[in-house]
Amino acid sequence: MKSLVSITDFSKDEILKTLDLASEFENNPNQNILNNKVVASIFFEPSTRTRLSFETAVNRLGGRVIGFSDSANTSVSKGETLKDTISMIANYADLIIMRHHIEGAARYASEISRVPVINAGDGANQHPSQTLLDMYSIKKTQGKLENLTIAMVGDLKYGRTVHSLLMAMSHFNTTFKFIAPAELQMPVEYKNYLNKLGLKYSEHTELSDNIDDADILYMTRVQRERFSDLLEYEKVKNIYILTNEMLEKTKPNVKVLHPLPRVSEIDINVDDNPKAYYFTQSLNGVYTRMAIITYVLGLK
Repeated sequence: MKSLVSITDFSKDEILKTLDLASEFENNPNQNILNNKVVASIFFEPSTRTRLSFETAVNRLGGRVIGFSDSANTSVSKGETLKDTISMIANYADLIIMRHHIEGAARYASEISRVPVINAGDGANQHPSQTLLDMYSIKKTQGKLENLTIAMVGDLKYGRTVHSLLMAMSHFNTTFKFIAPAELQMPVEYKNYLNKLGLKYSEHTELSDNIDDADILYMTRVQRERFSDLLEYEKVKNIYILTNEMLEKTKPNVKVLHPLPRVSEIDINVDDNPKAYYFTQSLNGVYTRMAIITYVLGLK
């Protein structure tokens, strides 16, 4: 058994094994592998897709779910420490799935807990299960992971999904295009990471002129909850809006991904475009999270 806190906790081989498992579960999604297992789903930060897809995955695997989706209704609101909360919940469950607003909280929880911890997002840091479902979506739509060009658009500074995806796709000779306003550029530590690996990347501020050669167009929302200054948020919140006209010039194989929720960065008319894949991407999350759960528990 092992925890999944950062995508770097999985080797390249483990990533590929997990994607193969996800494919197995897509073909046969109802299996009684978690019979008599209890999974704690504890979300200190709001979530729709991640929480529900994890809980759907547990139910399809025959397990039981306990937990909370609002820490205001727990002893955390009374001042209980994260250490005490995790220590207590680990007594009740065989696995903990946790989202927290503080970076590093999931790593801390994994060091305290006597059962595996899956990080469902910690602040602006990492979101490894989203990364694996993104990679499953990329592999399904492109038929491969190697030698692709991925354009990442929007909030690249605080966007934990792009940080994790960058690190995972660096195994596969990916070329990256970073499209963001100056205030939300990809942090320097991730660019240094690519430099050390000798991988190509470029930085841009305009959307429409820089997506034509992409195989994957990864859109993200500007996250209001990460801004301490709302005036700064208002300045950049609608800076990029993807339209069908912009997609006309793109490659035939390109797919538009988005971790969701969407605000205004993708025009709703794009939803019917065959290049849009974000709702199917969300469905892929159930199969991928089934694979992650069974793998970290040592059941597959």
